[in-house]
Amino acid sequence: RRYGLWFRLRKLLLWLLGMYIAIPFLVKLCPAIQAKLVFLNFVRVPYFIDLKRPQDQGLNHTCNYYLQPEEEVTIGVWHTVPAALWKNARGKDQLWFEEALGSSHPVILYLHGNAGTRGGDHRVELYKVLSSLGYHVVTFDYRGWGDSIGSPSERGMTYDALHVFDWIKARSGDNPVYIWGHSLGTGVATNLVRRLCERETPPDALILESPFTNIREEARSHPFSVASTQYFPGFDWFFLDPITTSGIKFANDENVKYISCSLLILHAEDDPVVPFHLGKKLYNIAATSRSFRDYKVQFVPFHTDLGYRHKYIYRSPELPRILREFLGKSEHEHHH
Repeated sequence: RRYGLWFRLRKLLLWLLGMYIAIPFLVKLCPAIQAKLVFLNFVRVPYFIDLKRPQDQGLNHTCNYYLQPEEEVTIGVWHTVPAALWKNARGKDQLWFEEALGSSHPVILYLHGNAGTRGGDHRVELYKVLSSLGYHVVTFDYRGWGDSIGSPSERGMTYDALHVFDWIKARSGDNPVYIWGHSLGTGVATNLVRRLCERETPPDALILESPFTNIREEARSHPFSVASTQYFPGFDWFFLDPITTSGIKFANDENVKYISCSLLILHAEDDPVVPFHLGKKLYNIAATSRSFRDYKVQFVPFHTDLGYRHKYIYRSPELPRILREFLGKSEHEHHH
């Protein structure tokens, strides 16, 4: 009996050793696996929600649209109007919501992070906060996320964001349009804003929540990676190089050198997913960049004791004041 137990234990140890050796080689040979681990677009949490019905998530003043950035790509979009328009919005169709973008309220284009959908719990809570503060909130699932059709890629995500931004601008008149990126969405946001600045149509401000410097540094700083680098020789070659091979860079640190609009960075000190020091490092790069010399660059840390971690900054009672002071300045710049 003891021999049988030892045999099973030895089998298990050999299997674990085999996996330990096989997985890195598999990732190295198939960079697409690593891309999937960056995007996590196959993780649909919460699972049982109907994205066509934002009202099921308590968003009674939200309309679901579908836009087509490219042939064979369709993206699902939610548009939440400011709380002041809540009563008027009931029972209205897409055309009413599109026209409402021209009402005298600023618009926030929200770019979410990896995994989940536009209906994720912490995302929905943020839309509610922003709507209560008087903003339109337009958000969407990138191609390959949620009910959006297409294959995910950094280029594709950036193009989807550009398409939605242009769609908003075509309807919002002179109202300020701000871009808010969270986590992986900060990489999409800086890609987008860099392109907008290069074509001389910058947004009125950029807000980065829990940002990193670039995807390689973020991947190296991830809790899984920190543990692995200690025990795994050649970690960079096996795991990080395939990310670059897949064409995934999300180079916030490079992009901020080409961005010219107001920038606000929000980061919790106890963020376990994107370490606080990466957000601070990005701020230091932006603050010394010549492209921001005429614009406000602000970094707001949230103390560990608050427990906001990676995705709960929306809970901060200070957030309305922070946005009012920061965006009030941006609106002033916008009108002069």
